[in-house]
Amino acid sequence: MSGCEGTTAVAKPVSISDGGEIRVSGLMLQPSRGKACLVLAHGAGAGMDHPFMAALAQSLAASGIATLRYQFPYMEKRSKRPDSPSICHATVRAAVATAHRLAPTLPLLAGGKSFGGRMTSQAQAELPLPQVRGLVFFGFPLHPAKQPSLTRSPHLFQVSIPMLFLQGTRDALAELSLIKPLADQLGERATLRLLEHADHSFHVPSRSGRTDADVKAEMINAFGAWTDALI
Repeated sequence: MSGCEGTTAVAKPVSISDGGEIRVSGLMLQPSRGKACLVLAHGAGAGMDHPFMAALAQSLAASGIATLRYQFPYMEKRSKRPDSPSICHATVRAAVATAHRLAPTLPLLAGGKSFGGRMTSQAQAELPLPQVRGLVFFGFPLHPAKQPSLTRSPHLFQVSIPMLFLQGTRDALAELSLIKPLADQLGERATLRLLEHADHSFHVPSRSGRTDADVKAEMINAFGAWTDALI
């Protein structure tokens, strides 16, 4: 463990650049005895400071996982329109390079919440991300809400490193009838962890008998077990 348990670690602002057009801000949260570093991208509608992202980073730090959260350029500009995939992929690469520079001895993982996870997997499929050992998706957006399809999945078959899918069973952006067979088809590379009653934001209804905190704890434990096995 990190030694951060029971405390609140402090995230340090960092600048991320690819030496060209990409220049965005990030937040590095590094426990004193980290065992890995996760390069963590935000979802389409909220940036790296969103409460979910901040709480996730703190929980991971308490488990010995450093995180580098970062903005996509459109979020940095406070625009509601996401950047083109090519710009997002370049940003993912710049963030991975920055994480390796800041924590050169830690095994690297990459991924993100929803849109951020998908952009990371696309970047990895296009050209493997240097030093990255595995990808983790906090709610992979397999399709738009109420439009079930597999059109967003073909690139996943080009990813050769392990992938962890953390999915709520009520996720409107990843119907179980689609995500479960997809994980099976991806084979040993894919680990699918279903979080009962959780939606795309990992909220659960009170009638389920579970709380959002229960889901969060289960998610962190699943991530920790997968990471330990990987590294």
